Amino acid sequence: MHVPSLIEKKREGGILTDDEIRAAIAAFTSGDLPDYQMSALAMAIYFRGMSPEETASLTRAMLESGEVFRYPPDHPPIVDKHSTGGIGDKVSLVLAPLLACDELWVPMISGRGLGITGGTLDKLEAIPGFNVNVTQADALSQLQRIGVVMMGQTTDICPADKKLYALRDVSGTVPSIPLIVASIMSKKLAETLDRLVLDVKYGSGAFMKTETDAVALADAMREVGEAMGVAIFTELNPMNEPLGRTVGNALEVQEAIDTLRGDGPADLVAITLDLASRVSDVSREQLARWLDDGTAWEKFVQLVEAQDGDVGCLERYSAVHPAPVRREIVAGMSGRVTQVDAHAIGHASLELGAGRSRADDAVDFSVGFSHLTKCGTTVTADQIVGIIHARSESDADQAEHGFRAGLTIT
Repeated sequence: MHVPSLIEKKREGGILTDDEIRAAIAAFTSGDLPDYQMSALAMAIYFRGMSPEETASLTRAMLESGEVFRYPPDHPPIVDKHSTGGIGDKVSLVLAPLLACDELWVPMISGRGLGITGGTLDKLEAIPGFNVNVTQADALSQLQRIGVVMMGQTTDICPADKKLYALRDVSGTVPSIPLIVASIMSKKLAETLDRLVLDVKYGSGAFMKTETDAVALADAMREVGEAMGVAIFTELNPMNEPLGRTVGNALEVQEAIDTLRGDGPADLVAITLDLASRVSDVSREQLARWLDDGTAWEKFVQLVEAQDGDVGCLERYSAVHPAPVRREIVAGMSGRVTQVDAHAIGHASLELGAGRSRADDAVDFSVGFSHLTKCGTTVTADQIVGIIHARSESDADQAEHGFRAGLTIT
């Protein structure tokens, strides 16, 4: 393989063959193809795109760069969900144990937050002791016992994706649909799924800003998944205001706990049921009953216990990560809330320390926003429209400024 010729071929809009893509990914994974050449190829893909066949080949090559999950022949249906990200999106914490109530297996491999978008692993680790570093053998054992595991990507799963994502992050090639699809789908298909539901967000707080772009991404992921024998379901959801009423790791865990105990915000409950019903064997109504009657909550407790989390703290979780500063934000005028901008809230949360600008940044579990008002709400001037949880008064000042920049009352 002559790599410069490969780069030139894609740069000029040519179609790479399956053999060429597999050879490039294999060489990149082994270290024989240097980072600077892979970055150049990624940039050529960014500008020229890839055909559905090329995207499927890239996904398959990245998938096959490592190990995949293997199950006994008599296993129940293997299902999962993936979200393209959002602000206040704690759906996975509720959906994974809920689906396991249906006697499905849910081997959910999740990621960490980067930028304004939160990550499921960070939220799980806000539960004291919770271990996301699970081996494939332990994951299979846990699935056989309780039907659900929530874990990080191991070093043996899609190593090509780990290397390529790191390059994309520093070479300006993250917003490329073929590269996004291959990254997402290689990790999810490594779970050896039967069914996958994709929650594709669009709007100010999402990676895809327009519904048109979200449709293109959803279609591309569905084509790849179906080509590899997985039943793919897609849901498009706006992300112009935060999901639920909290943003921040521990605050979102508490809201997920409330939802699992039948007391969640309406928008969070609705999207969770919408997504779960696409891959479940039972009705949406039955799933709703499991949220209301404590069945899903019991499964979540089993999950936390199985992964070494402190089950005892769940009953008093709101006191586990108290922020030193808690500031109420009042509306300041009477009227109707017409905007609670997800991007502004996400950026303010990042500045508080709830997210990370770089992959190796630490996150502060305690900070963020709670009691967020929703668009369409009628408020009075002295009504609380959000509460800031901050490390210091100066952090709270900055967060309030960011919050108000995204709040519109007419």
